[in-house]
Amino acid sequence: MKLVTWNIQWGRGTDGRVDLRRIVDDARALADFDVLCLQEVADGWPALPGGAPGNQFRELALALPGFTAVEGVAVDVPGPTAGTRRRFGNLLLSRLPVLQVLRHHLPWPADATVPSMPRVAVEATLRTPLGALRVMTTHLEYYTQEHRVAQIKRLRQLQREAVRHARQPRPAGEGPFLSQPRGGPALLVGDMNFKPDSPEHARMVSPFPDGTPAWVDAWTLLHAGQPHPATFAPHEGASPEAPYCCDYVFAGADLAPRLRTLRVDARTTASDHQPLLVELG
Repeated sequence: MKLVTWNIQWGRGTDGRVDLRRIVDDARALADFDVLCLQEVADGWPALPGGAPGNQFRELALALPGFTAVEGVAVDVPGPTAGTRRRFGNLLLSRLPVLQVLRHHLPWPADATVPSMPRVAVEATLRTPLGALRVMTTHLEYYTQEHRVAQIKRLRQLQREAVRHARQPRPAGEGPFLSQPRGGPALLVGDMNFKPDSPEHARMVSPFPDGTPAWVDAWTLLHAGQPHPATFAPHEGASPEAPYCCDYVFAGADLAPRLRTLRVDARTTASDHQPLLVELG
C-alpha cells in the first residue's frame, strides 16, 4: 500500500499561483498512491493569497475518479452571501474500500493573545491487503505550543480508544448501530507543526502505560541516524525562518514492521510544504 501526505496550502505554489491540477500531477509523479491525505484544503476563500474561491474538496475529488473522498472540515463559517459557507480543513482520498469514517475535533483552548483556528483529525478504516488499517490525517496548531500539546493528548487518547475497539468489536446491530471494523493497526500523518527535537514530538512517541501500541516516527525507524529532511519552505530560503521538518508519518508499533519506504519529495514547488510517500508491505 502506498500513501502520500501533503500540506498543499490550498494549492498555492512557491510561484504564488493556485493550481490544484499541479498538486494532483505532482502527487501522482511521486507514486501511484492508494491513499492521498491533504491538509489546508479550502472552500470559498477568495481572499487567501493566490485566491481559493471554489470548492477544492469537490474539485480534488473529481480529479481522482475511483477514489472515495472523505472531508475533514475544521473551519466552517458563513460565506459572503446567504446560504453559503466558507470551509477549511483536510481531505482523505482512497481507492481502497473505506469502511468506517470518524471525524474528531481536536482541543481548541481559549487564548486571546495568539491567532488560532479549529483543528480536526480525520479517521478512516480502510480494507487493505494488510487487513483493516486505520488512517488518520490532521494538521495541528502552528502558533501556540499549548494547543499542540492538548491536541497531541487527544490523538493519543484516540489511539488507545481505537485499539480497544479493534480488540473488542461491538455486537452486530442494524441501522446506525451497524457494526463496522475500526482498525487497530494505524497510520497518523500530516502537518504536526512541531520539530523532531521538540517536546511535542517526544510526547507523541512516548509509550502508553497500558501497553497500547505507541506511535513510531517512520522516518526515525527507516532512516536511523539521519536527520529529518526539511518539509516546510525548503525552496523559500531562510525567510521568515529556516526550513525545517514538521510533516510526519507515524505508525502504531504493531504496524511498524510493515513499513518499507518513506521518502520526501524535495523537488516539487507546488506548495510551501513537501509531500511524503510511505509504503507498507
